[in-house]
This record gives sequence, C-alpha cells and structure tokens, in this order.
Amino acid sequence: MGMDFDLVPPGTQLMSNGEGGPQYIGASQTRTFVCSMTITDQIEQESVDLSIWGSEDGLNWGTKPLLMMPQRFYCGETRLVLDLSLNREIRFVRAKWELARWGRVAPHPRFVLGFRLSEVPAFASKARTKPKF
Repeated sequence: MGMDFDLVPPGTQLMSNGEGGPQYIGASQTRTFVCSMTITDQIEQESVDLSIWGSEDGLNWGTKPLLMMPQRFYCGETRLVLDLSLNREIRFVRAKWELARWGRVAPHPRFVLGFRLSEVPAFASKARTKPKF
C-alpha cells in the first residue's frame, strides 16, 4: 500500500503566506506522488501559489522548490505528478504557499484548501502469456 499524507490538511483556511511541517517520505517505494490541491472556498480577486520543497534532513530546504503547482484563483482541484525517483537524497517534503490579493474590498486574501500527496504504486510484474483464442 502506498503512502498518503496531507501537506495542508483539507479545510485549512489560509490568510497569509506560510509553510507546512515536514513529512517523511524516506520509506516510499516508488518515490512518485500524485499531488492534489483542492480549493473549497475563496474570495474574488486573489491568487494562491503553492510549491513543494525537499530536504535531506528536514532542516535545510534549499533555494528552489521541487514542484510548483499552477497559480490558482478559484475553487476546484488541480493535480500534478511529483517524481523523486532520481532524487534519492530527498527524505522530507513540505508545502509552501504565497497568497496575493488585489482590488478594493477585503484587505487580506483567504483560501480554504487542502493539499494531498498520494504515492503512485509500483506496477506488478507479470509474465506475458499468449492469448488463448
């Protein structure tokens, strides 16, 4: 069974820039994850930029994200694949988000969202047999 974890728990209200806590992925078999960002509520004239950062030790996160989700403005679900199979040194991941707001109404942005990583399972190896007709 693959690993599943929330980098941002569902229903989290974000009102300022921030980052989540580290999640250990060192036990992952495939090191490939489907990343799902689900926005369930927001106000007009705002955007969210969400990224995934990696670390060897859970302390040093580098200068560049591993993956940037597309910038979003409205409710809905966005999915991307994160493949760390060539980055064996990465043992921890965390989410980081930046919010922007423009316009004349409320002064602060507000998104309600969740961000989940689900490990893609390894394909089972099957011996190929001739079809029977």
